[in-house]
Amino acid sequence: MSRPKFRLACRPAFAAPRAAIAKILVASLSLISGAGASMADTYAYIGNADSNDISVFKVTENGEMTPVQTAAFKGVEKPGSSTPLAITPDRRVLIAGVRSQRYLAVSFAIDPKTGQLSHIGNGPLADSMANIAIDRSGKFLFSASYGGNKVALNPLLANGVVGEPKQVIPTGLNAHAFLPSPDNRFAFATNLGSDQVLSFAFDAATGALAPSEPPAIKVPEKSGPRHFVFHPSGKFVYLVHELNGDVAAFAYEAKSGAWSEIQRTTALPEGFNGKPWAADIHITPDGRFLYASERTTNTLAAYKVDAATGKLTTIGSVATEKQPRGFNIDPTGHYLAAVGELSDGMTVYAIDQTSGTLSKLKSYPTGKKPNWVEFLSLP
Repeated sequence: MSRPKFRLACRPAFAAPRAAIAKILVASLSLISGAGASMADTYAYIGNADSNDISVFKVTENGEMTPVQTAAFKGVEKPGSSTPLAITPDRRVLIAGVRSQRYLAVSFAIDPKTGQLSHIGNGPLADSMANIAIDRSGKFLFSASYGGNKVALNPLLANGVVGEPKQVIPTGLNAHAFLPSPDNRFAFATNLGSDQVLSFAFDAATGALAPSEPPAIKVPEKSGPRHFVFHPSGKFVYLVHELNGDVAAFAYEAKSGAWSEIQRTTALPEGFNGKPWAADIHITPDGRFLYASERTTNTLAAYKVDAATGKLTTIGSVATEKQPRGFNIDPTGHYLAAVGELSDGMTVYAIDQTSGTLSKLKSYPTGKKPNWVEFLSLP
């Protein structure tokens, strides 16, 4: 008699945990199947120089782009030669550089729910700036002037508008990019016409720049260093050269800010014999693949990155938009969007997560003379 009683009493005791486990499994499966609905929304922002505006697209999980807004620059009449963009680390403000007089930084508030832009105000730039970037603290704007042979540092005011330049520093010929190091202790500026990268110590507390030692990294004569990107690990830097199409890999020493070249390859497709005109360079968020654009051939070059050595293995090149001055990679590392200055369009590619090869998905119209792409994921 006692054994049946024991069994009857224990069935509910075992049944309850099983039911609870089943509920947990069902809930987990529901979360997995519905992950897409709860993922952060991602937006692409395209800077259009000739139409003086920004094309805003919403990006779906399969890489589809839906246009949601065209944000015009207020107080700007003449088109500039390009429209560099930068987004603050807190994802609240987007800044566009205007390269027609008056030289302005146009600030927009980013709606956290829709990704749309609302004009906040305009601030002064020291010259026609080919490139702008925001330091890791979100307090200062770096900028580089190609025609003015200078770099500058402006504070960002509390409302997101750019303040008067705090420092304006003469450089060698044709400053083209000016970016902070991953730890915000240094800033580096390419001088395309002087074949060097200037190195500055940066005090993020005071916003002061001073030449570091050595003050410049020399690169081969007439190579034209243009844009560069840090590996997510912070151990390597990759630099694209406009005039000879080179892509160089450097070991980066975070303590001193030193660059040491470890490899030099090319962004030019096989069989090329024209005049190189390389433009932009970006790396996937996981650091496994690197891409560079070349404007003479209208191509994107792809590379595998060795995580241990930082060295590159060429994957190949694909055709893209006409005169691809700018492109970028979405925060998931699954998609790449390239824009063409002469095609007024954008093409989106899927990035193969094993090989790094690019597969064209779809093309979209943009504003006139698009040249810059920024991606942003909002919670």
